[in-house]
Amino acid sequence: MRARDIMSSPVVTVTTGTPVREAEKLLAERGFTGCPVLDDDERLAGMVTEADFLADRFPAEPSAPGRVVGDVMTTPAMTADVESNVAELARTMLEHGIRTIPVLDRGELAGVVSRRDFLRALARADQVLARDIRDRLAVFGGRARWIVDVRDGQATIIDRFDSEQDRQVAVVLAEGVPGVLGARCHVGEVTR
Repeated sequence: MRARDIMSSPVVTVTTGTPVREAEKLLAERGFTGCPVLDDDERLAGMVTEADFLADRFPAEPSAPGRVVGDVMTTPAMTADVESNVAELARTMLEHGIRTIPVLDRGELAGVVSRRDFLRALARADQVLARDIRDRLAVFGGRARWIVDVRDGQATIIDRFDSEQDRQVAVVLAEGVPGVLGARCHVGEVTR
């Protein structure tokens, strides 16, 4: 599964010149923990998060609060590519305490992945996952070739043909379905 499979898009953004109060209001109203910050050329300049706003409002040493997002944002922003493996992305986000990460496609902002996006993918019902796997496998050998069962996010696929290479492709296709935690495929008789 790749970042593009679970990311939220289109992206709500602010600019470096957005007033802090306006950005705080946006995050609060939308229920976001952070959002990407764009510069005047609409390129990613950083991220602004709840933590940035709190640090600005309650600094360790008194100073004038930031007036615009560019004064308080985190830069450079840690980013992911649309092709990033979601398991690796989740580990990176957890290790660095990141709640939301911008996702780039050839250097352009394409979306964001938040912890909520991971939960949304993981919470998909097993029968929905099985249907999505069957849909993917239908273009690879036809629907009658495969039996798919999913339990707790783990997919078991039965292939009526004896091709190790095809079974490997079936596993890759199944594991690309958002919410599938793992897949295995073996040869067997398909009866309906």
